[in-house]
Amino acid sequence: FEAGNASPLFDAYVELTHLRDFNVRVGQFFVPFSRARTIREFALQSVDRAQVVREFTLHRDIGVVIQSQDLGGEGGRFGYHIGIFAGDGRNRFGAHPLGFLYVGRFFVRPFGTFDDDQEGDLTRTENARLMIGGAIAYNQSTDRPNSTTGTPYAFGSFDTLHAEGDLVFKYAGFYFLGEVVFRQANQRSITRTNPMTMADETVFSRDGWGLLAQTSYNFGTVLDLAQLEVWARYEQLESIGATDPRLITTVTSRGRGLGAGVNAYFNNHALKVQLDWAHWFSNQVGPGEHLLRLQLDASF
Repeated sequence: FEAGNASPLFDAYVELTHLRDFNVRVGQFFVPFSRARTIREFALQSVDRAQVVREFTLHRDIGVVIQSQDLGGEGGRFGYHIGIFAGDGRNRFGAHPLGFLYVGRFFVRPFGTFDDDQEGDLTRTENARLMIGGAIAYNQSTDRPNSTTGTPYAFGSFDTLHAEGDLVFKYAGFYFLGEVVFRQANQRSITRTNPMTMADETVFSRDGWGLLAQTSYNFGTVLDLAQLEVWARYEQLESIGATDPRLITTVTSRGRGLGAGVNAYFNNHALKVQLDWAHWFSNQVGPGEHLLRLQLDASF
């Protein structure tokens, strides 16, 4: 699915789970960094992910992770992921700059475990549930503008720091997801003289930060047909300093985003109809891009 890739694989891994506090996963899978990104596609409230999520994702990579969803056997109140990845993204072959992606994620669920990996509150949770998490990652010598995604640079590489914090809350049909994410490289740009043309060429890192706030309310089953839900979202994308001009252009033209929608769940996330609206703008609501989508989502 990427230019130059010989394999269409997304997830392929082996996982050892017999030790509660020390599960081991080896293979290609989601880097455990951003909560908003590691929520699976079938469990989304919107037709597509937010712009901020797509910009700062670490996506999938090849590596090994030690982890636990119930550290200490406290009913899922504590968990962690610590991993080392190749840092090149999914299905990358051939020679690349030597370096690894190191990542650590830690989270706490004060009131016990719940389905924080699915958007919305389809079970209309009787008791309040909360998850607070944070992650940090460092990618050595990456040759891609988004660290593990994006068209590789023609030359040069960057060491890139990532940081993230997130929160998920569910209670009686109400749902809230909040996330702040940050990315910055060790240098803003690299310049070389092209030996063929003798002209200077420059590649830029892609430094920035973003925030996402999404909320919804599930009214329960209506007319014995389907669960009805309304949701809304705000997102903000910002660049840092004299970074990639393409990112600066995106920020100045459509760095803010609003979204809203109505969902009808006939069989939870396995069968649903989604109607949503998305709007991206610079500093004034109204002018800018508007997108209206209607989707039938059936998962097997």
